[in-house]
Amino acid sequence: MIAIKFENISKQYRLGLVSTRTLSHDLNRWWKINVQGKEDPYLKIGEVNDRATKAESDYVWALRDINFEVQQGDVLGIIGKNGAGKSTLLKILSKVTAPTTGTIKARGRIASLLEVGTGFHPEMTGRENIFMNGAILGMRKTEIDQKLDEIIDFAGVERYIDTPVKRYSSGMMVRLGFAIAAHLDPEILVVDEVLAVGDAEFQKKAIGKMQDISKGEGRTILFVSHNMPILNTLCKNGIVLGNGMVEFKGSIQQSIDYYISDIKSNFISYAEINDNDHRPFGSKYITKDIEFLNIRMNNEDPSKMANNEPLSFTFTFKRNNISIRKFTLGLHIVDKYNEIIGTFISEIIEFPKSYNAEKLQMKLTLNNHQLSKGNYKVCFNIGLKDTNKSIVDYDNVSNVLIFEIQYEDYQTKKPILIWENNWGYYYFRDAQVELI
Repeated sequence: MIAIKFENISKQYRLGLVSTRTLSHDLNRWWKINVQGKEDPYLKIGEVNDRATKAESDYVWALRDINFEVQQGDVLGIIGKNGAGKSTLLKILSKVTAPTTGTIKARGRIASLLEVGTGFHPEMTGRENIFMNGAILGMRKTEIDQKLDEIIDFAGVERYIDTPVKRYSSGMMVRLGFAIAAHLDPEILVVDEVLAVGDAEFQKKAIGKMQDISKGEGRTILFVSHNMPILNTLCKNGIVLGNGMVEFKGSIQQSIDYYISDIKSNFISYAEINDNDHRPFGSKYITKDIEFLNIRMNNEDPSKMANNEPLSFTFTFKRNNISIRKFTLGLHIVDKYNEIIGTFISEIIEFPKSYNAEKLQMKLTLNNHQLSKGNYKVCFNIGLKDTNKSIVDYDNVSNVLIFEIQYEDYQTKKPILIWENNWGYYYFRDAQVELI
């Protein structure tokens, strides 16, 4: 049985302004739509929604010609880069906004969790918000009363349930919001990335609840996330959105493979560091007393590496605070699911007393890394524990370099036969760090 059917869904926005900018165009639009009952004459104008390119038109399609069906009891993962149209699609399904063209046919009651605190009134208590959300979903007070204790227990906020939610942390808001949406018996549950705010214990509980909802109760879930392992665990099928259009439909594993397949043609062995591409949070959580300027992978071919081939990196730093004389260097290797599978933190590195240069270079070599066949990204950190044993981050950069392990032995080029047999989270102990 079909639970949701998307038919030619498109959503157009005007960049910067709400109107068509001219009175004659606004009157023409009003006359065509409201008097003649025809389609908006400006709908055919517009560009594909590519956030990285400069706009040539004032109109942009956030979504364009979306067509797919979701079966009852299915858990559908929606994957795509930032700006691909994932949240817009869920907002249209949840009736937060209307589509420009097309229709959605949904069977049953829809509960949405699109962002932290969705539908909450900040001045109302947690308990009052539970009743308000239940009423919005069309539930009677007696039905909500029956679920109330279960919702509060699942959310784990019993001590604060009669406190206004404006005093809740973002994690507490997510806990209560998800508990309400999951326990008020919706036929369709829509979840957009909010679980990333919760802690690990709550994420595990929420995933288990969603599995119970879909498998045990036959309800339908649409789940947006950038966490590939969670998607792979929870979902049956997936779609990949790109620039507002459906690029791929299939099983969740096929969808994940499609989404990450562009990494294979995008190996990076050298990077000049900048905030936009390599520091996802900008300078918010770092001091930049010491900052990365560029990072190079010294291996001959990052697209065809061997399991027993040492990984070698050269860093160029800038020391903005000359008084800093000690630091540690950290490294994380991330797999195609953006999961950390290996890490290294150096011993404290101390500059010689005579060393006063602003720029410096360092080399890091990892031996016996035990990486299996697959694509990997590398993240780096430079910092130090202070006298209170808290960590000071001078600089953090993410997904700077990309490489692939293909072979078992770098001399014979014997291929690795076992695909993606990673060793799990691993601490690299055989490593050398040296100032150049």
